[in-house]
Amino acid sequence: MKFKIKIIATVAFVLCATAAFPQVKSIEKIGMTVRSMNRSVRFYHEVLGFQKISDEEFTGAVFEKLENVFGLHIRVVRMQLGDETIELTDYLTSGGRSIPEDAKANDLSFQHIAIVVSDMEKAYQHLRKYDVEHVSTSPQTLPASIAPAAGVKAFYFHDPDNHNLELIYFPNGKGQPKWHKNNNGKIFLGIDHTAIGISNTDSSLKFYQTLLGIERKGESFNFGIEQEHLNNVEGASLHITGLRSPSGPGIEFLQYLQPGPGKLYPTDTKADDIWYWQTTLIADDVEGIYNQLKALGYSFVSRGVVNLKKGNGKPLKAFIVKDPDGHAMLIKGNR
Repeated sequence: MKFKIKIIATVAFVLCATAAFPQVKSIEKIGMTVRSMNRSVRFYHEVLGFQKISDEEFTGAVFEKLENVFGLHIRVVRMQLGDETIELTDYLTSGGRSIPEDAKANDLSFQHIAIVVSDMEKAYQHLRKYDVEHVSTSPQTLPASIAPAAGVKAFYFHDPDNHNLELIYFPNGKGQPKWHKNNNGKIFLGIDHTAIGISNTDSSLKFYQTLLGIERKGESFNFGIEQEHLNNVEGASLHITGLRSPSGPGIEFLQYLQPGPGKLYPTDTKADDIWYWQTTLIADDVEGIYNQLKALGYSFVSRGVVNLKKGNGKPLKAFIVKDPDGHAMLIKGNR
């Protein structure tokens, strides 16, 4: 009888905790680990039009605890395109593993940023001048049979470290209104979302929507020859779900219904591995979110909540948690 009471009490605690879960306010930036900072900065600036907005180095026990890498000395560069920013991190004192040559778009470690362009043909020809490595066979226009994405043009390619990137063009009536404003002749406009490979939409929705409060905005079921050639996965059929916070880029789930998920996200991944991405989420009650996620059994990169400082010297709390498939989310805020 005591055992049953304990089980009921635990379930009640988890349900109550979930109902009152402190939630994320915005998606601030999307980060990735790079092998050579100067090379990556040059690529993102010259090829894609990003502008460097900060360049800093960090070391010490606090950052070792946050990233769970001993003896780290990191160089972190933030770059901006339109309203959105990316964060490049170079581990100067270590050097993790490279992205495997046989990595596929349906592997669960897959992640990319979708860079919005005003003209797909001009953007594609610009990339060809820099001899970028294709993932897609060529830019693809999604057909009318995929109603939510009909007319959208997209193209996958690699950066110098083999990170996946996407160019995306939204026709009238698709995408956020800001992508259709006067762009003053610019080709590369900003980041619409980061896409992540997932194994189960319901499990990911529980983490991102129910627990973190990032709202589901739409979904589509994508299939056909155009989608296959976009992802370079033969027979690809995907359930795609888009989520957004009040500000910042969105998060997009890519669940491969066919041929199914590829390789699992490596469980021994470290933050200095080149396939490691880190999306930063802003929240008010960081301690509260950490305690709730810990109670619900989620895994963490960080060894607990760490105390950092903002550029103005004010205190900041942060930790990194793994989503159900292993993708890293850095959650930070004032308390």
